[in-house]
Amino acid sequence: MGTEGPRTRLERWVSRGLTRITAQALGPYQTAIVRIGFGAAWFFFLLREWPHRQELYGPDSPWAWGLARQLIETNDAFTVLMWSSSDSWFQLVYLVAMAAAAAVLLGWHTRAATVLFMVGVLSLQNRSVFMGDGGDNIIHLMAIYLVFTRCAQVWSLDARRARRARERHAASPDGQWAHGEPSAPGELPQAAGPAETTAGVGGVVLWSAFGAVLLGSTVAGGLSIGWALFFWALWAAHGLWWAVNRAAVRGGAAVREIRDVCDILANLVHNGVLLVVMIEVCLVYSTAGWYKIQGSRWQDGTAVYYPMNLDYFTPWPELSHLLAGNGVMIFLVTYGTVATQVAFPFTLLNRRAKNVLLTFMIMEHLSIAVLLGLPFFSLAMIAADAVFLPTVFLVWLGRHTGALGGRVRGLLPGGGPRAPQPVPEPVAEVPQVSAYGPGGQP
Repeated sequence: MGTEGPRTRLERWVSRGLTRITAQALGPYQTAIVRIGFGAAWFFFLLREWPHRQELYGPDSPWAWGLARQLIETNDAFTVLMWSSSDSWFQLVYLVAMAAAAAVLLGWHTRAATVLFMVGVLSLQNRSVFMGDGGDNIIHLMAIYLVFTRCAQVWSLDARRARRARERHAASPDGQWAHGEPSAPGELPQAAGPAETTAGVGGVVLWSAFGAVLLGSTVAGGLSIGWALFFWALWAAHGLWWAVNRAAVRGGAAVREIRDVCDILANLVHNGVLLVVMIEVCLVYSTAGWYKIQGSRWQDGTAVYYPMNLDYFTPWPELSHLLAGNGVMIFLVTYGTVATQVAFPFTLLNRRAKNVLLTFMIMEHLSIAVLLGLPFFSLAMIAADAVFLPTVFLVWLGRHTGALGGRVRGLLPGGGPRAPQPVPEPVAEVPQVSAYGPGGQP
């Protein structure tokens, strides 16, 4: 046999690449940890600010409702808080935003929850644009990106419900779904049973309720043309996905082929957005690092000293003053921060270097959370960094977290031993340039 030419090798490489990005949603554990991280960051932020919600985003905000309306008419930002100036409407939106964040965190009806999560984030943040500590910017972007990802494949209530449905399907005598239908637009069909029936009704009710609200807001003129088209497209796509899944349960080959095409399109969208998220994180660090280089305080190695002597950023004054008094420590932290941020995008070419630098970056954000009193900024950045974590580490983390949860349940009253839950196999790693070996495994 002759040696393959460059054209044949290129065609084979392209074919393998296309098969890989269309056959599955890559990075299931990475997108799951991103979902959990941002859901937790937004939920606990809203929970902490509950006593101050009126001053931050409500009628008592220094950035009054009229000022917000004038700004939004200029920049066409989206917020449902402009639909009414009443306190009751604000309270409802705030509570729904918290509920959506909790649903995203748990992975409950994730397709609908991510849309509602995005609405809550955009509505509150665009209402008062001057509130935030930097972490709000990354949450703002990621809330939009999560809508287009299949981020509930693992570590979610949706994944657990789908796994149980598959187990019952495999155990059924004829291998058919008993009365199965998708529990919500975009979810797997389930076997008959009270829990599944309730979940199915819940998914359809959520989808129908969103449609009713969307219709009312469109007729009342609460949405611009662009946002109306965006939300109607999402609503129609989720409904079509549910209908195709339901038809494929007992349909013929043609229906299943349509379902496969829809699945391929969903994988392409997921993988494309995942790549955008990775690029976004790299841009955040590279631009931050290069801007720091231009500052004189970063050049002389004293930049970290100043925030550690500001009352606003010193929740632990004694600790901050102790570290700020060590000139060598200040110098190393200042230069180390710049070097880490500038070098990070380039370390993606080497898996080991990337993992080492990623560890330093996460430790840096933990230090910011403790020393500067910015826990939610740090949590948001760590959640964004998690898109680069190795699959092996995330599987190990999930296994040990599950084991720890089992031991805690065993200590509770009435909490007996439970059968161990299977850990999902790593489907695929996040694609990175030369960062992983064959098959995408670290």
